[in-house]
Amino acid sequence: MTLPLFLTDPGDLADARAGSAYVLGGAEGRHAATVKRLRAGEQLMVGDGAGRQITGSVIEAAGNEVTMSVEQVTDEPPPVPSITLVQALAKGERDEAAIEAATEYGVDRIVPWQAERSIVQWRGERAEKSRSKWVDVVTAAAKQSRRAFVPPVEQLVDTSQLPRRIGQATVAFILHEEAVLPLAAQPIPGAGEIIIIVGPEGGISPGELATLSSAGGIPVRLGSTVLRSSSAGPAAIAVLSADERWR
Repeated sequence: MTLPLFLTDPGDLADARAGSAYVLGGAEGRHAATVKRLRAGEQLMVGDGAGRQITGSVIEAAGNEVTMSVEQVTDEPPPVPSITLVQALAKGERDEAAIEAATEYGVDRIVPWQAERSIVQWRGERAEKSRSKWVDVVTAAAKQSRRAFVPPVEQLVDTSQLPRRIGQATVAFILHEEAVLPLAAQPIPGAGEIIIIVGPEGGISPGELATLSSAGGIPVRLGSTVLRSSSAGPAAIAVLSADERWR
């Protein structure tokens, strides 16, 4: 049986040791005690979202806290190379579906992109509220998939900011339906950062494609069919993960 995973703040598990006790409080402690209704003797996992997870048994669950006996401490190293998804804003919550699946598939970082053809616009107060919603989606997906790392969601970028981001990466792939090169045939670096760029439902504009390609991005295709903005990124992550991460 897969154990439930609860998240705490990075660094909160720094002193956790096998044989010690740990108190899970806050919203997650309340969820564990009153929603999941964990009881003495039941097992659970707690992670800090930054690679450390502890496993143990409930000693006591009361109010907004769960006290557990730590039985195992695991420190997972960050995946190498890292995978960053630059996801264009899309309507109908397709962008949220994309980042949810991408998190389950193992993405390491997410960058929201205000593309030229994005119908959805993040402006003013809505920008931070929308980004916070993405953070919630990613956090929930990380918990569901029992991930040791919760991918950070960066601040919104526009097309003018992407060339610099591409220049900092080891390689950047631009998913485009008219590309000739298949992603599956591209060499994958053994270290550094891989960026996957996914456009909105209207696609990446010719001007954007030229800008991103000039910065070093490589236009690639996934296959003979055209995928939605909600599925292209996760599919690309699966292709990149097949040979190494998922073995």
